Formats: sequence, C-alpha cells, structure tokens
Amino acid sequence: MKAKPAKNASFVQESSEWVRKPKKMDANLQDYFKAYKNFSWKNVEKEFDWHKTKKVNIVHEMIDRHAAGVRKNKVALYFWDPTSTSFHPQGRDEKYTFLDLKNLSSRFGNVLKKNQIKKKDRIAVFLPRTPELYISILGIHRIGAIPVPLFEAFMEAAIEDRLSNSEANTIVTTPELLSRIPFSKLPHLKHLVFVGQTSGTNTSYGLPPTVRIHHYYEEMKSASNYLEPAWLGVDDGLVIHYTSGSTGRSKGVLHRQYAMVGHFQTSKWALDLKEEDVYWCTADPGWVTGTSYGIYGPWTMGISSVVLGGRFAVERWYEAIEKYQVSVWYSAPTAFRMLMAHGKEIPARHHLKSLRHICSVGEPLNPEALRWIREITGLAPHETWWMTETGMHIICNYRSLDFKIGAMGRPFPGTYATVVDDKGKELPPNTLGNLVVKTPWPGMMKEIWGNPAKYKEYFRIKGWYLSGDTAYRDKEGFLWFAGRADDVIKTAGERVGPFEVESALVQHPAVAEAGVIGKPDELRGHIIKAFISLRSGFTPSDILKKEISEFVRKNMAAHAAPREIEFCEKVPKTRSGKIMRRVLRAWDQGIPVGDISTMEE
Repeated sequence: MKAKPAKNASFVQESSEWVRKPKKMDANLQDYFKAYKNFSWKNVEKEFDWHKTKKVNIVHEMIDRHAAGVRKNKVALYFWDPTSTSFHPQGRDEKYTFLDLKNLSSRFGNVLKKNQIKKKDRIAVFLPRTPELYISILGIHRIGAIPVPLFEAFMEAAIEDRLSNSEANTIVTTPELLSRIPFSKLPHLKHLVFVGQTSGTNTSYGLPPTVRIHHYYEEMKSASNYLEPAWLGVDDGLVIHYTSGSTGRSKGVLHRQYAMVGHFQTSKWALDLKEEDVYWCTADPGWVTGTSYGIYGPWTMGISSVVLGGRFAVERWYEAIEKYQVSVWYSAPTAFRMLMAHGKEIPARHHLKSLRHICSVGEPLNPEALRWIREITGLAPHETWWMTETGMHIICNYRSLDFKIGAMGRPFPGTYATVVDDKGKELPPNTLGNLVVKTPWPGMMKEIWGNPAKYKEYFRIKGWYLSGDTAYRDKEGFLWFAGRADDVIKTAGERVGPFEVESALVQHPAVAEAGVIGKPDELRGHIIKAFISLRSGFTPSDILKKEISEFVRKNMAAHAAPREIEFCEKVPKTRSGKIMRRVLRAWDQGIPVGDISTMEE
C-alpha cells in the first residue's frame, strides 16, 4: 500500500510483505520489546574480566580468558585456502585453538617489543586473509598498540593516504604487496615485518636505509610463547579503520577498548551467536565488519570462526558452508548478488542445512536477492545497519522478530535511532529526514584521527550523531534507508532518495544493477539520471530506456522516473556493496574519479 508522502518529502512506500517467524524460537533475544525497555549496558560489562580486575585489554577478553578455561582446546579459527603458494604449495587447511592463538599472539607481541615497538604506536597490517593477519592483529593488541588494518587490494595512493594520516611506524605485509608501499613518502614508517621470504636487504628490496626489516617466520621461531597483555583503560584506543570513501576522502575512525561491550552484545542478539556455532563472517578485516564481527564480537563470546582465503570462488563458498557446517553466516549484498548471478545449480550440489541464521550488511539487500537466498537455504537474510563510525550494530532485524522485507529494522536495545529534520526535531512517520543516533553508545567512535573539526560535524545537532544517511520511519517503528544525505535529489520541488529509485529500477526484468544521481538542470534544479547494467539477453537501446523509465513512473511516481539513462557494463560499488555515486557523478561530468582503490572488482 502506498503511503502519502509528506510535503517536500521523498516518495516513500510501506511494504506489506513480511518475513514471519515461528512463535517458538530458540533465539538469544526472545522478547525484543521487553529487552529494549529494560536494557542497560552496565549489565553487559559484567561479562568481562575487566569489570572486576579493572585491567583492560581486548586480547585478554577475546583470547586469554578462553585459553585459561574450558575453551582452551576449542577451535577459534578454521582457515582454508586451496591456492598453491611458494610457502604452501598444497594450499592451507588449518585450525587454531584459543590456546594456539594465545601462544602465537604472544610470540608476535614479543617480536614487536624486541624491536622497541610499543603501546599506542600505530601498526599497519597489509596482508591477504591468512592466519598471520589475525595473529598479527592479536599481537598488536597484546602490546597495547593500535592496529590499522588495510585491505589487500589497496593500491599506492590509498596506502599512502592511510599511513600518512595514521603516522604508522610499522607495517606487516608480504613481498607481493611491497611495491604498493611508497616508503619514500612515509617518513614515520620505520619497521617492515615481512610475512613470506626470509632473506633480503634494504638494497635488494629498494627500501630507504631508515627502514628496518624483520622476517615474520624467522623471528616467530625464537620468540617466547608468553607475554602478558599491556593493561589499558576502557577509553584507550582499540583500532583505526578508514571509511570506504564512497562519498569522498577516506577518514581514520578511532574506536576505544570499551567498544568490545557493544561487539559482544550485538553478536549475541543480532547475530544470535551461541557456544556451539560455527560462524562465518565473509568480510576482510581491512573493513570494520571484518574486525567488529570477524574478530572482536565472535571471539569475545568464545565462538569458532571460519576464514576463507584466496579470491572469490562461487563453488568454494558453498563448499565452505558444507565443509565446516557453518551455522551463522554474515555477508554483504554484493556477495549475495554474485552468488545469485551463478544460479541455483551450484548450491543444489551442496548440503546447506547446517545454516540456522543469515545476516546482511553494507547496503540494503533488495527483495529479489533476499527471496533468492531464502529459496536456496530456507532462511531470509536479516538486515543490519551500522557504519564504520558507529563501530557496532545500531539498527537490525532480529531472529525471533517478524520483519518487513526491505526495512533496515529496529534500533538495537541500548541505542535510540530515529529520523529528524535539519534542526534535530523528530519527524512523523513516512517523512524523509536525517537518520540519527542518540549519543552515546559503546561502539561510538572516539575521534577522527587528526581531524577534530570533521569529528564535530557528526555531532553538530546536540545530542545526536548524524549518520549522513536519509531514512524514514513507518507507523510500526521500522526504519527504512533512502540514501546518503548528500545524494538526495531535489527535482522540481520534490526530494527523492536515490536508493528508492534504484530499488524500483532493479525490479524491471532487464535491469541487473542501477545507480542513480541528480544531474543539474536549469529548469528543475536537478533531473534523475540512472546508470544501468543490463542482464544477459538484453541489448541497450533508446526503446529500452523509455520502457525502463515508464516502468518506474508507473510503479513508483512520475517525479521519480529517470529522465536520463546511461547503460554501463557495471555499476561502481565499494566492496561492502555501497554504490559509489561520486564516481557516477564524475562519469557524468567527464572529470577524474579520484581514489577508486576501495571499489569492488
């Protein structure tokens, strides 16, 4: 049923299609509404040893306390990568217990300490998804330093930007990635930890004489298995993550140790993790999802996690679920779309019944992809909305709660998210406005590294964090994503959220993907322009453009129909699934696109 839009608001539509849940469900969060009313983060603090000891370090809560108890021989990490390399010609199929990770992270911490790398130093980790990546991050935490995880696909400009800003003095990387690190432009970079070949000099690698080389495997052999964590306070730094750059220059977001409280509870209630689960978060730790919910959340709960190395391969993804009997799967719309593009024949060859819960993150999952995942697994993916800056889940759909297809969900207990106007006044249902979160909450960023003015911009309306997203709230309390605030299109006096138009476009049988921008127009202020990639079997033509535009006009609203359509091979997105509309605008204007190292391949 179409809802009447408010004056000057984007057209909004309330979905009538629900995902209904059985009345009896073994979810950790049984009664959302009761929990939301009575929740206190102070009660969650009691789950951690530091609540009593006052000695804080996330590595103790993730690893050491499990290694000292009944979980010491429980597998913390399953790693699988059949790719042949010089060090592993047969590929790798490995597992590490919590005790193994305690010993190995202690060794790496001792390697760092031996080389005068200390508490609060920033240490970049530029590695492919391997056990060494996870061991390195744990070892960095153990000495009280701050990891700066970098995505394996980053090129020189992205690396320079992040290392210059963070002033990292150490980088952990491989010989294959070395050429992307511009040492001559990074005077703060003094140490290089090589995970790979165990010989070579500064001259042979083309490095400045000021950089000291340390060989990971060689130094780990002689390092001690014991190193007590450096004890910190709850407000001390945890990790610096750089935003994806979907709307402009990447920003260094510093989180604090206290964020573990949010990671733990959201993993328990939104991801619904349980002691017996085998959990697979497909995100790389170069992105916040890969740390908050690929490392911190599951391991503070003592959960077994799967990591799949190598490049994306459709069959191997299904094989991994079957091989490890994955029960909880957390992935992104981009990945679900890629799986969907390969059809149902491949998943039909694999046993996927171990799955009991699926969650999605990055960009709203369109209804078609949700229905497809439900068809092959019997489970509907549950949306989770949060950001690098929020550090943890803020709005979710929950395993025991009915939800509407396409909705972001409801605020997580202990948080309050809503929609306000530009002055901070809450808006009535079905009115487009700014998506905000009431401050504070455990995962809230501590600062934007080296940019206090930018940090203040997020909180310019007192008491609220401005997400930069636009949204609306329906009459039943569900929040719906409309687009980035900077992306909202004002056309002929109407405000249109680009995501709504994109969602309408992909319902057309010819449209595989769509990205929408506002194009300046003398008469209307802006017109809606759509960039569209077509499904196989369809050929670009002016006739098809008119047909697609008319489809949106009939199914959404006249003012929301694209007045220009440009066909493209692929719509540019970040690897987390966010459409890079700044790239679309650059294409439209014929100007350089800037840094695209975060773009999906």
